[in-house]
Amino acid sequence: MPSEVSMEKIVSLCKRRGFVFPSSEIYGGLGSFWDYGSLGVELKRNIKNMWWKAIVQERDDVVGIDTSIMMHPQVWRASGHVDTFADPLVECKSCHLRWRADEIAPPSPDLSHQGRGITMEVSPAEREERGACPECGGELTEPRMFNLMFKTSVGPVEEEASTVYLRPETAQGIFVNFENVVTTSRKKLPLGIAQIGKSFRNEITPGNFIFRTREFEHMELEYFVKPGSDETWFEYWVKERLAWYLKLGVGKENLRLRQHGKDELAHYAKDCYDIDYLFPMGWSELEGIANRGNYDLGQHAKHSGRDLSYYDAEIDERYVPYVIEPSAGVDRAFLAFLIDAYHEEVVEKETRVVLRLHPLLAPTKVAVLPLSRNEKLRPLAKEIYQQLCPKFVTCYDDSQSIGRRYRRQDETGTPFCITIDFDSLEDHQVTIRERDSLAQIRVPIEELEKIIEAKLKGESFDTTPLWAARQK
Repeated sequence: MPSEVSMEKIVSLCKRRGFVFPSSEIYGGLGSFWDYGSLGVELKRNIKNMWWKAIVQERDDVVGIDTSIMMHPQVWRASGHVDTFADPLVECKSCHLRWRADEIAPPSPDLSHQGRGITMEVSPAEREERGACPECGGELTEPRMFNLMFKTSVGPVEEEASTVYLRPETAQGIFVNFENVVTTSRKKLPLGIAQIGKSFRNEITPGNFIFRTREFEHMELEYFVKPGSDETWFEYWVKERLAWYLKLGVGKENLRLRQHGKDELAHYAKDCYDIDYLFPMGWSELEGIANRGNYDLGQHAKHSGRDLSYYDAEIDERYVPYVIEPSAGVDRAFLAFLIDAYHEEVVEKETRVVLRLHPLLAPTKVAVLPLSRNEKLRPLAKEIYQQLCPKFVTCYDDSQSIGRRYRRQDETGTPFCITIDFDSLEDHQVTIRERDSLAQIRVPIEELEKIIEAKLKGESFDTTPLWAARQK
């Protein structure tokens, strides 16, 4: 991570340039909820599209699904979320603020894996170790388990029988549809089912901007395999997912793999690796890849009474598949890509802020910039803008000096600026300015679309023949 990057700079950039805003800001905001602005929604969409392309579109062993946010409450009892999806909570007896117990002091053995699924019995000595309230120094209560799922009701009568939950993960929607997908897709194992969707967790201590929020998007793959082949596929997906971030430009020095210790593995997991990123607050999880064994299908078969085993015709055997799960947060990926792309450099004695986003992730691909607001330049500039809009996310800007407009585009990550000047009216050529190298090349207007498309794909493009053809 470049040394000049701080979370404060990223938050400021996001607000100033329209990437992310506080939710309900005119009413004072709502804690840990965020809205994505015009540039943010494009970057977020590009991240999801690149994930979907790599996971589903380019493979023949994965299909997609989109399941509902609210599901039958028995789903969450079968998965263990009703009983175990909880964090240890303490409350200050003076100011009444609440904190996660494992973040107040070094966790005791009873607080492993953030206390989820653990029955807590804390001795007086351990209570002394927990320390005081971080806000006012007051005495803290004993920990109690706090379930992280949001509750709501279905139907006009609010009673226990109508209680449902907003999903805390998208995975369970995949597991309960396993039989449906196998039947309708007519595919054999190994088979992956992918989903992108919103999840909700009533986090006690959210923070670090969009890193930990109460509403977020998941990109999850459940990859079903024959028992005994799970370790090979687990290793495969760990490498595959790490390579995806590197391919999209994240610095290798800012990524690491961390294997979970036996004392922090989730109760259902056989093995798990985190892909960590070096955020401004330190190394933190970007994505998790878990070998979930056959826990999930086994639990849903037990609670629903349905046979969720798979018949393998090749070996004439029926078994409950094992599952490898790469699970990534869209919002965390969004933050990591922004941080990694952020650079400050001095150009002509001025500090240039530039987002060196991979061109395929950049919110705006092309900016059309007439040299000035002169009426003679506008018709051609607008014509070029209309020509490029159907093919690329394009913006038109003729406000302020050309230098200031370049800087605005640099700061929002636009890879290419197209400048129309007075010579363009005569020679039908325009200037392409590249964000990272600051190189400028002159190209014929009729070849503009082809050249930009090639550059977005990372292909080199020799413009000499075009120049020669134009001169003739």
